[in-house]
Amino acid sequence: MKKTMFILLLSVVSLTTWADEGMWFLMHLKRLNEADMQKKGLQLTAEEIYSINNSSIKDAIVQFNGGCTAEIVSKSGLVFTNHHCGYGAIAELSTPEKDYLTNGFWAKNHEEELKPKSLYVRFFVRMDDVSKRILGLVNDKMSEKEREQVINQEIAKIEKENSEGGKYVVSVRPFYNGNEYYYFVYQDYTDVRLVGTPPNSVGKFGGDTDNWEWPRHTGDFSVFRVYGDKDGNPAQYSKENVPLKPKYSLPISIKGIKEGDFSMILGYPGRTNRWMNAAGIDQNVQYAYPAWVEASKVGMDAMKKHMDQHQDVKLNYASTYSGIANYWKNRQGMIDALTKHRTAATKRKQEKRFAKWANRPANREMYGQVIPTINAYYKATNEEARHDNYLTGLLRSASFAAIPASLGNGLIQYSNENEAKRQEMRPRLESYIANNYEKMHLPLEKDVLAAGLSLYASKAGNVAPEVAAMATQNQNNFTNDVSNAVDKSIFQSAEKLAAFLDDPNAATVQNDPLFQLSSSLMQKYRETNPETAKLEEAFDKAARLYVKGVLEMDPQGKYYPDANSTLRLTYGTIRALPKDKRNDATINNYTTLTGTIAKYVPGDEEFDLSEKLIELEKTKDYGRYADAAGYMPVNFLSDQDITGGNSGSPVLNAKGELIGIAFDGNIEAMAGDVIFDPKLQRTISVDIRYVLFIIDKYAGAKNIIDELTIVE
Repeated sequence: MKKTMFILLLSVVSLTTWADEGMWFLMHLKRLNEADMQKKGLQLTAEEIYSINNSSIKDAIVQFNGGCTAEIVSKSGLVFTNHHCGYGAIAELSTPEKDYLTNGFWAKNHEEELKPKSLYVRFFVRMDDVSKRILGLVNDKMSEKEREQVINQEIAKIEKENSEGGKYVVSVRPFYNGNEYYYFVYQDYTDVRLVGTPPNSVGKFGGDTDNWEWPRHTGDFSVFRVYGDKDGNPAQYSKENVPLKPKYSLPISIKGIKEGDFSMILGYPGRTNRWMNAAGIDQNVQYAYPAWVEASKVGMDAMKKHMDQHQDVKLNYASTYSGIANYWKNRQGMIDALTKHRTAATKRKQEKRFAKWANRPANREMYGQVIPTINAYYKATNEEARHDNYLTGLLRSASFAAIPASLGNGLIQYSNENEAKRQEMRPRLESYIANNYEKMHLPLEKDVLAAGLSLYASKAGNVAPEVAAMATQNQNNFTNDVSNAVDKSIFQSAEKLAAFLDDPNAATVQNDPLFQLSSSLMQKYRETNPETAKLEEAFDKAARLYVKGVLEMDPQGKYYPDANSTLRLTYGTIRALPKDKRNDATINNYTTLTGTIAKYVPGDEEFDLSEKLIELEKTKDYGRYADAAGYMPVNFLSDQDITGGNSGSPVLNAKGELIGIAFDGNIEAMAGDVIFDPKLQRTISVDIRYVLFIIDKYAGAKNIIDELTIVE
């Protein structure tokens, strides 16, 4: 649901048995992890991984465009990440005449590198604990709103103090559900250019069919470069900018890997909720995720009909479609995994133990009502969770469900201002319009909106009033209503909106049929009521106390906070799954190019391959990238604890050398965001030898290879 699906009970988990579980702060490695990591094979010190005063591995790890991870691999700012992380930028730069998604792209020199409109990387500078400073300002007598206000005021001060006048981006984040606070200092570089990408037949091989599955045979990587000004500082795009000279770049090992080898991953995992309560899991499995899955599928089907008919439409919507498809399969996988493994039942056992402790006389006043309060909240919001996931599915898929309301309110304000103020506002409005309308395909948008409204009206329950009224009149067939609304709307096209900016009139927006429909949806999306607000405040406090209570129950535990898009390290080993007859590999911890060719289906969108790759396999022309056993490795498995946001993360060996790029998890462990499964949890990575093989032998981009520090 809109109010709870993104609320993370930033949790704590005790690692008394399985060292592979955990997403660890770099500043705590020396105290919590160094000895254990070295015992398992690490040949580095914590200082070599994270240092404030000296260059270290952390200086080569960047957050990529806010949602993925990437790594610096050369002294000239070369960056490796996943193909699916660069997908939006590659699609933006593609045209039917220069279709880089389908055919790939390789710059032969710096001048040929391509600049997307908006792409950035974020370097991590340092972090520190400000828990005492912040929590010293609040007390248990405060309401949650009062508490939040005081904390936010102090956060603003901390962020300003550490930004050095705007040089750095500073973010203060809560951990352990508001029981600790840390600040993070970053530096952003916005001139990032595409250097190379394999074709879809390599970078997206297997498509949605193989997504989240093992065995995999996907060359999921792309190559970018970071630029700065002549002094190495961040700068807006300019032909005068030069490749960044990073503080540290990763060496690359092509020695190969074997079962049981130590390995570690650094990256920006997005969201986990390891201490979500049983009632929250039940809500997701029974109400929220099924709605998410169904709404996503309806939007995808409506898009694909048009994407299959027109190559330019396919390119323009490729990134949107891919993002929806990724989470569509993820959410279905989570439903299946959480149900199969009876995760809610496991959580109830943990809660029963907590409740026994919480109701001891010394603890009852503070903790006695924690579990009942949490359960009451979920029970009261189950139906709302279903509604909100149908609605957010519609808003994710249909541009006209959200854009007219957000843009329209700006246009109304624009209409009511004087000419000077309009001139100040106009560039921002024009930029928003250009970004959202440049590649919009009207027939697709009509069909996606109509299909989404039909599903929303029929399944979501307490829907937006305007939608309910329309559904009654049109017998839940929105095709004509949507088509008529779009045809009459100023939000139909960039041209109509440009004309409006020349001759603005607030009434035109207010009476616009798409604005009215979109506003009704967005008003419903933001809707609150006093009863729910009261439940939410009680829930927020109970969630915080639950984590606090767990810490008090076991103060000697070794804890890590849930993921929340901050830099973490996780470690483990190269680790196979049980033998699978679908995999030709000797050990089921890697796949081969021979296995890739075995999946080849000529002309199939997901399993087609180029003649050149087939010929390279036929002649065994692998260059220096073949395994010692003679095969060409493609993907491999390890048992680190990762989640979304780790896409593109470097997989490093015991010496800190790059051996792979993480891109996925296995569907059997899709419950991993809620509960870690030490038997099933796996990370799927593209073997760095396959990356280099594609760059060198397949693409012939030796200029890229020449930049790298390769350890043979």
